[in-house]
Amino acid sequence: MGRRLHGRGALFDTDPAGLAPRLVGLRPHQHRAHQVEHTQELPFVVLTGGRGLGKSAVLVELRDAYQGHTPVALIDCEDAQFAAPPSGRPVEAWSPVAQALLVIAEQLAEPVTGAGRIQFPRLMSGLVAVAAGGWGDADSERIRREVERILLLNESGSWIAHFAGRWAGRVAANVVAAATGTGALVSSAIEATLESISDGFVHRRHQKAATWWRDHPNAGGNARRGLMLLSGHFRAEGSSREHAERHLVRALLADLAEAYAGMLPRMQRLGRPLVLLDNSQTAPGPGLTDAVLRDRADGIADRVAFIATLRGDSRPALRNAVRRTLPEVARRSEWAPDPAAWSSRALLVSLPRLGPDDTLHLVGAACAGTPAPARLPSATHRLTGGNPLGITLLAEAAAQHLPGAASLGALLVADVRLHAERDRTPAYLELLDRLVPAEHLDELTVLAAAHDHDSACALAAALLPDDFGPADIRSLQTRLRQEGLPAVPGRFVGDPFVRTLLLLRLHHRDPDHTQWRTAHETLVEHYAPTGDQPDAPARARCRLHHQLALGTTDPAVDHLRDTFPTLDTRTWLRSLRFIASAPYFHAHDDQGRDFDGQDDRRAAVALGGTDAATRPPDGVDPALHLRIRRLLHAVWQLTDPLALPDPAVCRRLRFELEQLSNLRPAGNALLWQASRDWPEDALAGRPLRIPDDDEDGEA
Repeated sequence: MGRRLHGRGALFDTDPAGLAPRLVGLRPHQHRAHQVEHTQELPFVVLTGGRGLGKSAVLVELRDAYQGHTPVALIDCEDAQFAAPPSGRPVEAWSPVAQALLVIAEQLAEPVTGAGRIQFPRLMSGLVAVAAGGWGDADSERIRREVERILLLNESGSWIAHFAGRWAGRVAANVVAAATGTGALVSSAIEATLESISDGFVHRRHQKAATWWRDHPNAGGNARRGLMLLSGHFRAEGSSREHAERHLVRALLADLAEAYAGMLPRMQRLGRPLVLLDNSQTAPGPGLTDAVLRDRADGIADRVAFIATLRGDSRPALRNAVRRTLPEVARRSEWAPDPAAWSSRALLVSLPRLGPDDTLHLVGAACAGTPAPARLPSATHRLTGGNPLGITLLAEAAAQHLPGAASLGALLVADVRLHAERDRTPAYLELLDRLVPAEHLDELTVLAAAHDHDSACALAAALLPDDFGPADIRSLQTRLRQEGLPAVPGRFVGDPFVRTLLLLRLHHRDPDHTQWRTAHETLVEHYAPTGDQPDAPARARCRLHHQLALGTTDPAVDHLRDTFPTLDTRTWLRSLRFIASAPYFHAHDDQGRDFDGQDDRRAAVALGGTDAATRPPDGVDPALHLRIRRLLHAVWQLTDPLALPDPAVCRRLRFELEQLSNLRPAGNALLWQASRDWPEDALAGRPLRIPDDDEDGEA
């Protein structure tokens, strides 16, 4: 495995072999054969996961590992060249799948160690037939350009360039002569094109490829008629076009099979061809994937290793795919298709997040020679949750701004330059640009503060345009699930890292933080008590959470103080943990203006530095009040994903929980255990655990 990736050894390892060498039959970065796992039929591997998990980086690493050793092609299905036809090309003669096949074949054709270029006569003739359907109004120069690029798929040596140019000119001249002046390319023009192509097939292999099309459905053994039918089906669009595209995919695979046929090619070509499809959820990805899977299910075999990436967990069409995690395929995939389900030919492999050790290595490599806080790697892992993109970008921000930046929050708002030719941009905006759908960034920035559909509706009514209503909110929730973001009860945006970034953007949208305050004030009002409600305790916790986000701490202290003697200890600890998970971005004055230095005052409160100036309310136990106040601020600071954990605050947290355990005999064991676990969790960058608690800590 290349040095750029961490935590992906199950794909790239050589001894024992990971998934890639077992599929391709070659060791990565070497021209050395390796025993393949699937000798008869290969799984169509799909790497799944949300944004930022390094799916694209894996495909780039695979291309680099095998390029020059075996035929390799890599396309990004979200690339602009697959979104719309080039200027002048009508849509009836172009599709993302046809364009992708051309690009894939161009890359696969390149010579590799021990073997020359692969030729694609079947695909070439099919693509020319498809393109001919759009030449009705074309000028001869445009026809020449399109034909020449397709014909070069049959290049076998340098001499062909001159031949292809003369051939393309002849084809173009025949088409222009045959076409009418009304704008529609008549069948005679297509006939002239196909005659010219057939006349050019002089090599035995070419003749064999030309006759391949005579087996096209309803061709009656006539290759020219087969190509005419292909062109007509393609222009018809809908299911007819899908039928034509499936035959074009089949033509590509047949050309590859012939390149490996015979004794000499098998000896020269050690590894299977490798086709890599990034962002396969976008056209042409589904068309290519489904065509290969359906043909394999129909018994039309090929020996091509396909590895695609898919944003999210799956597509509806792949509902019967075999599912594995990456560690499960590290040594054997144990994949076997279901004969009754064509999509079971796909093997969906979920990419895991990186572990703490990976984060340590990435941050250490980026900050080599730069003094960095000892707890920066663990805090980075806690913030990102092991998201590779987040770790990498934060490590780069640290390398550019340490030792000046004092927290992860400071690193996120600092400008970073990732490429010499690009301007500096705040790190959190760079991350959001890659982690959330750009067209929904403004809505998600507001709705990140919400807990459920109803609170999201309240925020939308206060801060989003009038035409963004409940139906749009539900659609956005569906989109987040499709993007692979987890659904977490009590959070509209379930991924903690993405939610933190969105709330950071909300805070910085205006200089006086008006929208930030409006959002949290709206939710304070939304969760105001309205009589005897069965969910009143949960609503109270949410209200206190948002009051705390506004810097209003007294209601939370009062609630936790008053419920401590009576509330079940486990429930009380959950309440403390949830209320104190309120976002905090630094202190402000009463008008919302930033204090100089953007200082964090929570540590001072937690350590008792403000006790002397604090007057507890009349009629309450002042010692308990101050203890709860210190405890709240300690948990608030230590669970803040944007702050580095303070060891002094951790020690104080342990002491305060110990003292509280003496006041609750019934909950003594639980509070005492929390006094041990919570400081340890905070310093290690883990969520605060409640012993024997199966809840996730979000509510």
